[in-house]
Amino acid sequence: MTAESLIEEGSRRIAAAFAFYNREFRDITRRAPARFEARDWHGSQQDAVERIELYDRWVNRTVANARQDLGEVALDRQLWSEMRSRFHARTAGLPDAAFARTFFSSVSRRVFGTVGVATDIEFVGVDLDPLEGAGDNAEIQVYAHRGSLELVIEDLLGDIRLRSPWIDFEKSVRNVTLDITKQIRSHLPAGVEVDAALKHIEILAPLFFQSTRAYVVGQIVADGLRLPLALALQNTDRGLLIDAIMLDEDELSIVFGFTRSYFHADIERVVEAVVFLRHLLPRKPLSELFTVLGRARQGKAERYRELARHLQHSDDLFAHAPGERGLVMICFTLPSLDVVFKLIRDRFPPVKSVLRQDVIDKYKFVFRHDRAGRLVDAQEFKRVRLPRARFTTELIDELLSETAETVHVEGDDLIFDHMYIERRMVPLNLFLREAAPEAADRAVVDYGQSIRDLALSNIFPGDLLLKNFGVTRHGRVIFYDYDELCQVTDCRFREMPQADNDEDEMRGETWFFVADNDVFPETFLNFLAFSDGQRDLFRRTHGDLLEADFWRGIQRRVKDGAVLEILPYRPRRLGQSLSAPSST
Repeated sequence: MTAESLIEEGSRRIAAAFAFYNREFRDITRRAPARFEARDWHGSQQDAVERIELYDRWVNRTVANARQDLGEVALDRQLWSEMRSRFHARTAGLPDAAFARTFFSSVSRRVFGTVGVATDIEFVGVDLDPLEGAGDNAEIQVYAHRGSLELVIEDLLGDIRLRSPWIDFEKSVRNVTLDITKQIRSHLPAGVEVDAALKHIEILAPLFFQSTRAYVVGQIVADGLRLPLALALQNTDRGLLIDAIMLDEDELSIVFGFTRSYFHADIERVVEAVVFLRHLLPRKPLSELFTVLGRARQGKAERYRELARHLQHSDDLFAHAPGERGLVMICFTLPSLDVVFKLIRDRFPPVKSVLRQDVIDKYKFVFRHDRAGRLVDAQEFKRVRLPRARFTTELIDELLSETAETVHVEGDDLIFDHMYIERRMVPLNLFLREAAPEAADRAVVDYGQSIRDLALSNIFPGDLLLKNFGVTRHGRVIFYDYDELCQVTDCRFREMPQADNDEDEMRGETWFFVADNDVFPETFLNFLAFSDGQRDLFRRTHGDLLEADFWRGIQRRVKDGAVLEILPYRPRRLGQSLSAPSST
């Protein structure tokens, strides 16, 4: 084949591969309504894993095909540069063309093993705008005010196209109307009536499915006022009900947070939906919005751009992240940017029995698992180039000494063969040391709730030390140290044996056999740096976590196939009882 033929056919085949990937992505996503209607939560979990694994499968297949098709010119940069230009022209008219370009970049990076960014053969330039060409044109349904908010809500709920019947449609309408009325009234001047101020409600199409809930997402528009709106729908064995109403940015931000599973929402033009969501969540990075909508690789590309842009407009230095130094990971941060960079050390101390691959496998497991609102979404990056001049001398020395297998110097840059990037939080041990007593008490209670929520999703942190948990700006306690993480069903939860004599009781070492997977819940508090008051508070609010029976009960329910709910909001059910503690 001629060079021109190779360029044309190569760009066409990569574009076709992306089209097949995107079609399969949307096919899986479109299963969500039927899963919700059938209450097939296990099927939903399988769909989530299948969709997550889809991108790498298609990229790897495309890389193999490109190497075979191009043969001895597979590493011809000029050829790939021409293919890049041809691919750009070929995909220019696509909805969400940035996704196709990210796919091309993934293919070219794997073919060449690119270090840093190669702007001649990929589309990851700092100046590229993923929202290019997007306007306020998201697919929305507008419900105009017709003199009564209740009539608007009746139309809105009536348009929800699900086969499941409502338990009490009229009561749902009244409850939603009442909550929205209260929220709007709190923002209006005295004497102004809600129905006089309300203009319309905008709802983003379609429904957003996540775990066991479906969400209606939109905004309320009144005179001089725009309020976020989200309705959480639950499909019980009796039918549909409104489980919660969210009417402020903080509540909605948690639902769309970096600790939640990705949404399944079949959106025709994702970029325009992201523009709409940014109006509702202006503080949320663009990268996180793409990621939570299931476009995780686009989220990674945007996170890199956010980092590169920030480096251009800042001058502070990368330094060790706040908190105790890790035995398995080196963590550093840029003080002016709220992310943390994590590298696996070359060697671990004897107290750690894990290997490097074990740690990588734990992060992959978390990526595919329901994070239950309590596990941070850590994005894996390879072959990252960062300017050496932006690092403290102390940090450079440690990196080159402790992570020499994955970090090296190349000219004026440090090259990182492998790292994780995640949102920065305040380590819980530091938070408790510095927070006001009331805030510290709330964190202690939420620490216990975090352990409980993880247990309900079949996760045991392994190492419960406070330094392994962080506190978000919403005050939520999140687990982020995964090297000892395991499934609850893989543990053996035991009571401490009673000593037969005083000699055994007084021994400094364990006098009975302990297997690697043995866990003794009654000893948890012995290792936590709580004050006496915090220790008592934990016992009062989460004392059952210190009993082996609690954990064995979770094991039985998981093995019986139960799907245990962990919700990102405070449930407001219509006369229904809770099946599991809420995650608030």
